Amino acid sequence: MQEAPNPEEQAEAAPSLAGLHLLIAEDQPLNAEILIDLLEMEEAGTEWVENGRLAVELFEKNEPGHFDAILMDMRMAVMDGLTAAREIRKLNRPDAKTIPIIALTANAFEEDVKECLQAGMNAHLSKPVDIDLLKTTLGKTVLKKSG
Repeated sequence: MQEAPNPEEQAEAAPSLAGLHLLIAEDQPLNAEILIDLLEMEEAGTEWVENGRLAVELFEKNEPGHFDAILMDMRMAVMDGLTAAREIRKLNRPDAKTIPIIALTANAFEEDVKECLQAGMNAHLSKPVDIDLLKTTLGKTVLKKSG
């Protein structure tokens, strides 16, 4: 019989987020505040916007490499996460096609995951966000990209 992994060992195996700079697109202030707090405890820097249009604009106005990844809510007013991801991927700049975009959504159906990937996102995480799963996902996308 295989033993379940020790949660403390799993946490140690998760990569460090220290020094990462993340763009967060989330229309619910409380959700954004919780996510920012979790990321700050992991020593990651964040910039938060309330919709996909603002995420595209903030990404575009900063120099390439300013953000290490984008955490994108799917359902937002003004511009949803899928549209924002497509718009970012179309931008004419070196990091537009490679920056990791991670969907954060309450929708965890297979169809939702497929839509996120088709829109150019790298991963899909369900809400509420599990910080260890987020760290692992960022490790696989951001740290793999840079290393």
